[in-house]
Amino acid sequence: MPRPVHFEIPASDPARSIAFYEKVFGWKFKQWEGSPHPYYVISTGEGPGIDGGLMLRHSPQQPCVNTIAVPDIEATMATMAEAGAECALPKMAIPGVGWLAYYKDPDGHIFGIMQNDPGAK
Repeated sequence: MPRPVHFEIPASDPARSIAFYEKVFGWKFKQWEGSPHPYYVISTGEGPGIDGGLMLRHSPQQPCVNTIAVPDIEATMATMAEAGAECALPKMAIPGVGWLAYYKDPDGHIFGIMQNDPGAK
């Protein structure tokens, strides 16, 4: 069963947001060198839970996004279209990680789907 594996927080001031989450929750941040835009990988700790990322906010309406791991992104995209989902950002490669796409559910909530593929380019 696909499960959420990653979350993303858009921030208008990444340094301020990083300081906030470090102070409040003790989360650890590391800039991802492979990203074309400033992107920080978030480690939320050991045990149950998921890790995430923090990025520069691109628009005032940009929401936090949960990403769900799927075994076959193409099949999942087809099923979502049949179920009434709307593509928000087409499938793209995250080099060395996998394939990612963003969709809106029937209520307009945005979420990501990710297929692991270290060979993605």
